[in-house]
Amino acid sequence: MKLQMQAIHFDADASLLAFIQQKMDKLDTFYDRITSGEVFLKLDGNETSKVHTKLLEVKLYVPGGTMFVKEQGSTFEEATDLAVETLKIQVKKFKSKRRDGRAPKVTEVAAIIEEENEIEEV
Repeated sequence: MKLQMQAIHFDADASLLAFIQQKMDKLDTFYDRITSGEVFLKLDGNETSKVHTKLLEVKLYVPGGTMFVKEQGSTFEEATDLAVETLKIQVKKFKSKRRDGRAPKVTEVAAIIEEENEIEEV
């Protein structure tokens, strides 16, 4: 999956970006049709505060939809782990809805079988 990553108002370390990419790539095991994504890294805290909460926003693009999650943590790695767990749930739910939406309903299957039986009798 191709990710575009942006660090807002600071420079992100290459190892952090590699960590995020590695974690997000694992989502492909749950749904292989994720086309791309955007990751935004932000520091939350007022200018005078030395301690900043790390915010991570992820937007994933899939055919027919978009998934979004916003997580915070004491480190970007922690926020990434939380975001991946949330996205796993969203991806599984999206995949399930797509699969259930395409499957014919039980009544439709019965009607098709009935039609086939009538054609064979003629």
